[in-house]
Amino acid sequence: MWNNVKTFLLLAALTALLLGAGQVLGGRTGLVLGLGLAIAMNLSGYWFSDKIALSMSGARPVEPHQAPWLHEAIEDLARAAGLPKPRVYVIPTPTPNAFATGRNPAHAAVAVTEGIMRTLDAEELHGVLAHEVAHIKNRDILISSVAAMLAGALTQLAQLAQFGALFGPRDEGEEGGSVLATVGLMIVAPLAASLVQMAVSRSREYEADRTAGLLTGRPEALARALQKLERGSELAPTAVSPATAHMYIVNPLTAGAVLASLFSTHPPTAERVRRLEALAASPEARRLR
Repeated sequence: MWNNVKTFLLLAALTALLLGAGQVLGGRTGLVLGLGLAIAMNLSGYWFSDKIALSMSGARPVEPHQAPWLHEAIEDLARAAGLPKPRVYVIPTPTPNAFATGRNPAHAAVAVTEGIMRTLDAEELHGVLAHEVAHIKNRDILISSVAAMLAGALTQLAQLAQFGALFGPRDEGEEGGSVLATVGLMIVAPLAASLVQMAVSRSREYEADRTAGLLTGRPEALARALQKLERGSELAPTAVSPATAHMYIVNPLTAGAVLASLFSTHPPTAERVRRLEALAASPEARRLR
């Protein structure tokens, strides 16, 4: 519940940043052009996000006879969650990871790497699949698209401010903020938008972990899986576009430094494990066993 409230507040913060940036920049024509471009770019990304993500990851569709257990597990989880069965894909890489994509449950897909099927046992892999089905059930892809749209609009406004700065200061009668405020917009807005967007992504990861734990009744299996996946990603890193890194169950990009972890779209694995272990010990999860 708190994660849902936090997500709403973060989206509201992005909206407020967008409105404030528009006020600073001023000039209705430029504002409308910037917003229109951002909305067009992000809406196209929303409608085609599944095709883009699957293509960029090199995922290949897998038929039921090629991976019967994988199809059966996803079908059972989708049924338990009250969803249509997502399409199933496999990514030919040894790095253990997985993600879900699609604009809604009717157009969803779950992709797993070859490495994850070799790294995890059946119960752990079931937990990971439940996490991806949880993302679909919770409409996290829609939420991420809204966050991306707002963040993209902020970035476009900042770029518009840079473009406007090339033509010197505004006329005295022209609406908009001071030169100092415009410079602040150019520097702060993209950074603030990125941080809030990453915070939204982290909140949805926690919520998907919880939903998956309750869906399977085995939160501890997902906790073990996350620990293995983090170690596996460190031992066998893979080339993943930063644009799709947030979709994976664990961050496929090497974090390492404190600054990098600050900008990570994923919450710390240790904290995710702690929450899952607490959920496993709760009466709510014990009733499902």
